[in-house]
Amino acid sequence: MRILISGGAGQLGRDLQATLVDHELRACSHSELDITDAATVTSMIEAFRPMVVLHTAALTDTARCEREPAAAHAANALGARNVAVACANVGAAMAYVSTNEVFDGEKADPYLEPDEPNPINAYARSKLEGERLVQEALPQHYIVRTAWLYGHAGDTFVAKILRAAEGGKLTGVKDELATPTWTQDLAQALTHLVETDVYGVYHLTNTGQASRYEWVEEILRLAGTSDVELRAVTTAEYRASLPADAVVPHKPPYSVLRNVAAAKLGIELRPWQEALAAYFTAG
Repeated sequence: MRILISGGAGQLGRDLQATLVDHELRACSHSELDITDAATVTSMIEAFRPMVVLHTAALTDTARCEREPAAAHAANALGARNVAVACANVGAAMAYVSTNEVFDGEKADPYLEPDEPNPINAYARSKLEGERLVQEALPQHYIVRTAWLYGHAGDTFVAKILRAAEGGKLTGVKDELATPTWTQDLAQALTHLVETDVYGVYHLTNTGQASRYEWVEEILRLAGTSDVELRAVTTAEYRASLPADAVVPHKPPYSVLRNVAAAKLGIELRPWQEALAAYFTAG
């Protein structure tokens, strides 16, 4: 299969390249493919003529999105539409990687694919608009919502925690829950998904749920840093500890996703604890 990956230099993009070695690939970094430039996107996709585009490129810095909502909209919404329109022109399918944050977190049990989104920050609003623009422009779409990604490329949450642990003290938010998801597991699931022609909305995360505090606790345990003092705090306490001028987007307190649609196709991810342990072994 001929596959183009946007955001090829990112953590998910790199793991996709490693997973898709048996396919004809073109992985584009931001410098090679600026998704906000419609002409560039059209030219790249018409030249390569992929069967499917795995669209992982995005502006994911949520604080920056809050400060610069126009930039978030340009990258995450209009950029996604540029890719979808170009895909439609060459008859390609597209997988658009979205986020658990499209939900407001007011539900008490995991979100299902048909649940109504209600984003509460600029990043999530831009990603939801991207979902809708892709759906409008391209019937052959996979909308893939995931959560709390980490991998071996870039300055991920796990890397930040391990670096911060060198100070001997850490805090973890105890009232924000989702599911840590290893990009290698997500890449494998995406590979299986795009080999089907079953288009639609999918939730793909590792299974189970965790608070930020529980995630940090497991990271420290697996890293063997038992001497670090870890304290649980509420979101309100965390926000109060920051400088007054800090831009801190509101996050859904509960945004666990349940994989129903992909499970019907036999695509399921392992528990997040097993994935995190494998991440440390692989690292």
